[in-house]
Formats: sequence, C-alpha cells, structure tokens
Amino acid sequence: MIMSIPPKRFFFPLIIMVLILVSISHGWAGTVEYDGLIKPYEVVEVGSPAEGIVAKVAVDRSSPVKQGQILVELESSVERATFKKASVMATLDEEIKLQKTQLEFAQRVHDRIRALTAISAHDKDQAATEIIRTRYRLGKAEKNLKLAELEQKRAQAVLALREIKSPISGVVIERYVSRGEYVNTQPLLRLAQIDPLKVEVIVPARIFGKIRPGMTATIVPEFPQYGEHRATVTIVDKVIDSPSNTYGVRLELPNTEQQMPSGLRCLVRFEIDDKADEAEKMTAPVAIESGQ
Repeated sequence: MIMSIPPKRFFFPLIIMVLILVSISHGWAGTVEYDGLIKPYEVVEVGSPAEGIVAKVAVDRSSPVKQGQILVELESSVERATFKKASVMATLDEEIKLQKTQLEFAQRVHDRIRALTAISAHDKDQAATEIIRTRYRLGKAEKNLKLAELEQKRAQAVLALREIKSPISGVVIERYVSRGEYVNTQPLLRLAQIDPLKVEVIVPARIFGKIRPGMTATIVPEFPQYGEHRATVTIVDKVIDSPSNTYGVRLELPNTEQQMPSGLRCLVRFEIDDKADEAEKMTAPVAIESGQ
C-alpha cells in the first residue's frame, strides 16, 4: 500500500497543532497581560467625633498629610477651661497631707493614753477610735484625688475630640468645610493614601489557581513616562463571577516617591507557570450568579 505524502504547506500547521497538544498535556509557562487600574491604597472620609463650630482648617485640596497630623480644629474654649480646672484639682493633695498629719497625732495620743493607768477605758477607746476615723478620712482624701486625676484625663479626652487628626498618611482629595461652619455628622475632608498604591485587575477563570498571593507582576502604566514597576499580589478572589467568568486580583505597588498618580489605567503582566506543584494550587473555585 502506498501512502500519499501531504504537501509541504500542511507541515507547518501540523507541527503547530502538535506543539499545542503537547503544551496542553504537559503544562506551559508564559506571560499574560490584562488591563488593570491603579487606585489609592485607601480612601478615607474624615469626620468629626464631636459637633461644633470649625475654628481652623489646616489643609486644603492636594495638601500632603501625615498620620496623626491635626487637620481641623473646632472651637474649644469651654473644653480648655474645663481641662485647666481639672488639672488644678488633680494636683491638690493638701487634704491628704493634712489627714496624714492628723493620723500621726492621733497615733501619738493613743500611745500616751495607753501607757497611763489612771485613764479610763472610755478615753482609751476614744483615742483608738480617733485613729480609725482619721484613717478613713485619709482614705477618702486619697480616693478624691484619684477621682480628680480621672476627671483630668476625661477633660483631656474631651478636649482632644476638638482636634481632628489624620488617620493615614497621604494627600487631601476634597475639602468640604471652612472656618465658621457648624459640623455634626457630615465628612470634613476626603483623604487618599498613595504610598503604596493598589492595582485592581480582572482575570479570566481559566487561570484560577495560577495567580497566588506573594507573586509579583509587572505594571505598565498607560503613559510611558512612568516606566514599568513591580507589584506584589496581595488578594486573590476565591469566588468567580459566573456571568463574566472572571475573578479579581489585587496587587500592592510601592510608591515611595509618590511620583505615580492614582487613577491611571495600566497593563498587568503575569508570568504564569502551568506546571506549578499541585499542592500549591487553590481549591476549586465556586461560581455564583450576580445579584443572588
């Protein structure tokens, strides 16, 4: 039997098909790219824990802020006066000194009376009772001083509520209030943490288990002047969106010099190794319907 030899033009597609089948059966390693979005690591709406009149706003839009920095001050004349009074009361220990002196005197009187034989039992009992009463007054004075110290701490805490501090380091996105305005529950400022940044990317379900926390990827911003950067995978969704057959991945992008603006689109380039150890792969994903 004589077999016909296919023309040369069929050899190349045939070889490609064989390579694809081999790669499917034995695994593959390669680079994949997906569209991503660079976002602030955290966005915070700063509110006030107390109501009152704004006395000072120390920042404006685009101002850099540090964690713990005072951003807004509320009118606090009453709270400052209360704190000063509480501070003075917390230092008044004269009553304690007086009662200690009285206790020492009562103890000496009791010792002298006890040594005398001509003193009645009633007088001896009265001297001993005076010691007990003086100790009680001393204990009460010590407790009052402790309460004054606690009241000082409370007044200090109330005063601290009039100073709104930044919970993060970053920049001011929006300023909502000005001096003289009354604030209650509304936000005062909107802040964004831009070091580090986070990169959100949606990837197809077919590569589920191949992207894991701790992996690194290359971030290519849409504008070439920002160059390429390395980011680390921090979150991999464990639930696949059934209608789109995709899931989300979050990466952390260092931005120490704060030269990279947030809000840019980018390409996220992963190095995928399909021959990774099965023990390192995640469990099978669970697909859910949107809106359920």
